[in-house]
Amino acid sequence: MYFYSLGLSHAGSGLSYGSYGLRTIIASILMLFASLASAQCPAEIEPIKAPFDMPQLQRPVFPARKVVIKKGQNIQAAIDKLAKKGGGTVIVPKGKWHTGRIILKSNICLQVDEGAELCFSGDVKDYLPVVPCRNEGVDIYGPGAMIYADGAENIAVVGKGKLVAPSRDCELLKLTMAGIPEAVQAMPLKERVFDGTIPTDRYGFETRTPKTMQTSAGERHLGTLCLPVFFGPMNSRNVLLEGVTLEGSIFWNIVPVYCENIIIRGVTVSSAGIARTDGIDIDSSRNALIEYTTLDCGDDCFTLKAGRGMDGLLKARPTENVVIRHCTAKRGAGGLTVGSETAAGIRNVYMYDVTIENPKYGIYFKTRRPRGGGGENLWFENVRMVHPKTRAVYWDMLGSATYVGKLAERFNKDNNPKLTPYFRNIHFDGFTVEHCTDFVKAIGLPESPVENVTFKNVSSPECTRVTLQDVGKFVIEAK
Repeated sequence: MYFYSLGLSHAGSGLSYGSYGLRTIIASILMLFASLASAQCPAEIEPIKAPFDMPQLQRPVFPARKVVIKKGQNIQAAIDKLAKKGGGTVIVPKGKWHTGRIILKSNICLQVDEGAELCFSGDVKDYLPVVPCRNEGVDIYGPGAMIYADGAENIAVVGKGKLVAPSRDCELLKLTMAGIPEAVQAMPLKERVFDGTIPTDRYGFETRTPKTMQTSAGERHLGTLCLPVFFGPMNSRNVLLEGVTLEGSIFWNIVPVYCENIIIRGVTVSSAGIARTDGIDIDSSRNALIEYTTLDCGDDCFTLKAGRGMDGLLKARPTENVVIRHCTAKRGAGGLTVGSETAAGIRNVYMYDVTIENPKYGIYFKTRRPRGGGGENLWFENVRMVHPKTRAVYWDMLGSATYVGKLAERFNKDNNPKLTPYFRNIHFDGFTVEHCTDFVKAIGLPESPVENVTFKNVSSPECTRVTLQDVGKFVIEAK
């Protein structure tokens, strides 16, 4: 039998009250085991099925030209030369290769062969000049990504080799910011330069360590550099990442932003135990297929984002049409996380035949009042969850006073109504949970309850606690 603990504005528990309180709850448990994610990635992409209109994505096709990197050859120079000829494939053969930032161009495939290790520099000088990028949902100028693209069409990184991040004592990490403060959104875009060159007082906000250090690029200010993600195309179409292993990232791993037609398949991410290392962040992008991929991360594993606050709202670039199938999430904060940057909206997501192992939260919906936007039309089918450390499924729309102050209070009315987030139309079918403390905890907002959630065919024999606050229709029903 489920226990419903719905926190009130005062101490105690019981059903929530008010016009947006709990309306419908039917609770039961069913036995149905979800499908396991397949271990082997087939050569061909199977037809894409989804409960919404979704294109049948195809790998980009590249010209027949090929260049094999030789000892002492600059990878970026080889890419640039081949791109001028109309494109082709740059092959990194077996061996250990050192490089700075790589910028892919249209019609370029970077092939990292089995036995090849592409080792990225941690020196600031190797990620200059700054490029347009997005950090924690806010558009800025910074190092961008270790493998970057902007405005490219038909690009790929493929092969059975490894992409290896710099060491933990690198210059980039010594200079890094703790995060993007809300004040940055009020700055003109051209002034949002985060490469360590600008002292903290010029930004108009405090950072942790107002000190300087000498780097490979000269003097830099500590706490004023935004880290590069590992693979981060911007404003690009027809993007393929296949077969490679990403190892030891210093920040988020795979982050397409403002992209369209994305295929991520057969990829392994290994960054467990390293803070702030999300696995895959689909950010304000559309038409994405993720399959046969394993993520072992120090932060959220599969993540969906769409910009932050007014910055994201004005951009109005949602994340939409995302299919995640035959995958495994190991460890991490959230097995799949929607948010917290939700401003332009996240919609039309279908996750099925996925295993989530040992996360803090299995499936995590998070936002805050000033973040805006939200998530809707999200489907989860045949998901098997093993030992989530706390909650199998968790909605948190209030956040913490540490980050949003009084806006984290349940009945606060100071928020800009344009930035009131939502979560609605979310459906689970064939959902198996093995060991956890809470099956569901859902904390909505009085002015924007979690709305229209259904669970069917649930198996959670050892985890039956449900906590609901400020929700609308919320059904857990028997077969």
